[in-house]
Amino acid sequence: MLGRIVKFRRGDKYEDLEGSDDVPQDAGGGRSSETTPSGGHSGSGVLFHRKTDSAAQAAAASVPFVPEPSKETAEDTFTVDHAVDMIGFGWFQLKLSLFTGLVWMADAMEMMILSILGPALHCDWNLPPWQQALLTSVVFGGMMLSSGFWGKISDKYGRRVEMILCSLFTFCYGLLSAFSPNFIWLLILRGLVGFGVGGVPQSITLYAEFLPSATRGKCVVMIELFWAVGTCFIVLIAIFVMPTLGWRYLFGIASLPLLIFFFACFWLPESPRFDIARGQTDRALETLQRIAADNNKAMPLGRLLDIHHESDEPVARGQIRDLFTPELRLTTGLLWFIWLANTFAYYGVVLMTTELFEVGDACHGGTADANGNVEEPPCHLECKSLSMADYTDLLLTTAAEFPGLFITFLIIEWLGRRRTIAVEFLIFALFVYLVNICVTRKVLTFFLFVARAFISGGFQATYVYTPEVYPTTTRAIGLGMCSGMSRIGALITPFVAQVMLRQSVYLGINTYATVSLIAAGFTLLLPIETKGREMKDAGVAKSQSSQSIN
Repeated sequence: MLGRIVKFRRGDKYEDLEGSDDVPQDAGGGRSSETTPSGGHSGSGVLFHRKTDSAAQAAAASVPFVPEPSKETAEDTFTVDHAVDMIGFGWFQLKLSLFTGLVWMADAMEMMILSILGPALHCDWNLPPWQQALLTSVVFGGMMLSSGFWGKISDKYGRRVEMILCSLFTFCYGLLSAFSPNFIWLLILRGLVGFGVGGVPQSITLYAEFLPSATRGKCVVMIELFWAVGTCFIVLIAIFVMPTLGWRYLFGIASLPLLIFFFACFWLPESPRFDIARGQTDRALETLQRIAADNNKAMPLGRLLDIHHESDEPVARGQIRDLFTPELRLTTGLLWFIWLANTFAYYGVVLMTTELFEVGDACHGGTADANGNVEEPPCHLECKSLSMADYTDLLLTTAAEFPGLFITFLIIEWLGRRRTIAVEFLIFALFVYLVNICVTRKVLTFFLFVARAFISGGFQATYVYTPEVYPTTTRAIGLGMCSGMSRIGALITPFVAQVMLRQSVYLGINTYATVSLIAAGFTLLLPIETKGREMKDAGVAKSQSSQSIN
């Protein structure tokens, strides 16, 4: 009987652990006096037996001690992913979308200006075609060399730091290009512009890390609208500037969006994922609280979890070798080819359109006779500036990207990232194969329009997938290396669209379609589907079987 009464800590109270149904009661309703400590009754009715009773001691020892939960173990925690998803998409992300879009507009304007620059320099400096082509190649060469460099800067020193340096670097050399005294200086300065533009894809890394998982895919796709707007904008400006002020003023105007973004970077916070990766949890928390205040949303309760600090292992950032861990080596190898094929096909269809009309046979919009003999084109030494009809064709060709982006926006969360990329590669290949058929110029233009729409959509879906599949510690270097590999495709494609196509129209056409078919197959071999998947902060867990199938 006495053994049933033991001391058990619940604040300052005591409990009867075995119940009191069979405990003898005294007349006053209290417990039997034999269990009362000397000195009388306890006023609370819950009694404690003195330690001098060996039976009570034995009974107490037989009951396991249950400690009171500590504040540390009971405290709620949350991750950056949880916080970003809970805060959702709001005013902060809208402002970030605008600033990220400015970078993409600048990138598009610097690329589109290449197609306008050639004829103007041919007239001003009597440049032969190979020197005009070299101005294009040197830009892509600079982008290829710098993509990994900017990715390493972004992973090691921060996304915000990289974007400040990249925008300032590109703006300065873009503006200096307007003062080039001769071809050599222009070639050097445009190569440096390409080196700076190679860092522009890191804006997607920064942008994606602020987006909730439910809307990340669609938001990244919609950023591509700024690219299309940028290409249309520079063509519209060229219509008024080129005949009166010339190409030097066009260079100056094209550099202005980067100057605006440079000043916007001082408003831009560092990615909280990057702050967590480098152990600065307080800064990450401040950024999340700022986003929640902008969006008028509540923060999750508890403490922000720092998985890197708790692992007691040093976290390396921006290491190329980390792209080839057992979990990532297959993904990295496949993505490198997919990016190369995407750029090869995208710029290929842009170049191939005008080439088919200029030197193609009678079945492909050209001027060949019935026997397939191509008429000689006009003398290339003749100075011929772009006409209003030429600028109109450039605008119409660029407009093909809008329906492609709209389709990608609709299907990327339905089919998933991998299937979306694969389907758009397949449709591109199908319509390029259709170019082999002898059709009218209008039908041929339609085939090329659809092909460009889907390859541009596939390109943007690849931009969605790549930052999602890599962890924070290697996300920027992963995207940078993929972007660098894509520039190899951009360097190769002029030799197919402008050289091979002149030798054999069918060989050039089928090269693009076949490479795209191979890329579609490689896309389906990617082991990880990232739709609805949290962005990893360190390491990449092996994908679940359901992720690999979906």
